[in-house]
Amino acid sequence: MVDWFLVACVLGGAMTLAGCVTLGVCVCILLFLAFIRFAIVPLDCDAVLKFHEVFGKQPESLKGKVVWITGASSGIGAALAVRLARAGARLALSARSVEKLNSVRQQCLGTGGVTEEQVVVVPLDLVQYDQHQAAFNTVLHHFGELDVLVNNAGRSQRGRWEEIHLDVDKELFEVDVFSTIALSRLVCRYFLEQGRCGHFAITSSVAGKFGVPMSGSYTAAKHALHGYFECLRTEKIGRGLAISMVCPGPVVSGLDEACFTDQLEKKLSEKRTGKMMSAERCAELFAVALANHLPETWIAVQPVLIIMYCSQYMPGLTKSVMQLLPLSFILKLRDGRADLNQPAK
Repeated sequence: MVDWFLVACVLGGAMTLAGCVTLGVCVCILLFLAFIRFAIVPLDCDAVLKFHEVFGKQPESLKGKVVWITGASSGIGAALAVRLARAGARLALSARSVEKLNSVRQQCLGTGGVTEEQVVVVPLDLVQYDQHQAAFNTVLHHFGELDVLVNNAGRSQRGRWEEIHLDVDKELFEVDVFSTIALSRLVCRYFLEQGRCGHFAITSSVAGKFGVPMSGSYTAAKHALHGYFECLRTEKIGRGLAISMVCPGPVVSGLDEACFTDQLEKKLSEKRTGKMMSAERCAELFAVALANHLPETWIAVQPVLIIMYCSQYMPGLTKSVMQLLPLSFILKLRDGRADLNQPAK
């Protein structure tokens, strides 16, 4: 396949020779395209995160820190647990499935970075609010302290905006937003009362930065998380709280199995395909963000990352261009197919 930058160079040279553009304009355009081709396109995360991955603190700087991860039984949460275990962090792992949590715990122990006492399984169904205090007490009793809460639990969604039932909106917000906020408020009071430099990390999504089609409730939930935690960040300036909003794009995970559609009783008919980042690579970058207390990070394969940059810095133009693209193209960027929103019969 011919590199598009080489094609641009040839076209630029031809247009310059033909007198369509001046040499100076052609050089400026090609330099800009060269920056995009060789500096931006190879990235799988935002430039600040990439800088810290190369020159900043490594995940091993978290050795000895107590990190509580919700949604730790699969996907990004499980991969992050293993990466932090290798770095020597002390871990509390929470999710509904004790069997899956024990499996992740064994993987953590297999890294050789932690001992039996440094990884504890704390079963927790986040929407059961009366379990929050007991689970938190278990973490504190086992480790005596907490340094980082990683709010990773949540479910995704595929469904047409106008067809989504209101009970889906309510349940998805219960799972992805309200339960997370309730647990975080509990932990926040602990951080403030203890005078600790506590750290909240939130697994958001590219859907927390711009509108993702066929995921109306999910997009709204991720935007809500940004609203809640950006408010907390501003409100507690000078109190030592660190907040990291982590926004992954398509990642290999188990979300297909627990994905909302437009009705509560319906499941997805197919699985995602296409280009996705591995959970392990996402976890590596997530861990770098934690180690460096980065306020917001974007983790995504191309061209999703470029779209995020354009949406952030050229919102009007990006929205206009998106209107010209077929919906199937946008859906395939995320799922590798355009029919994933169709629920199983």
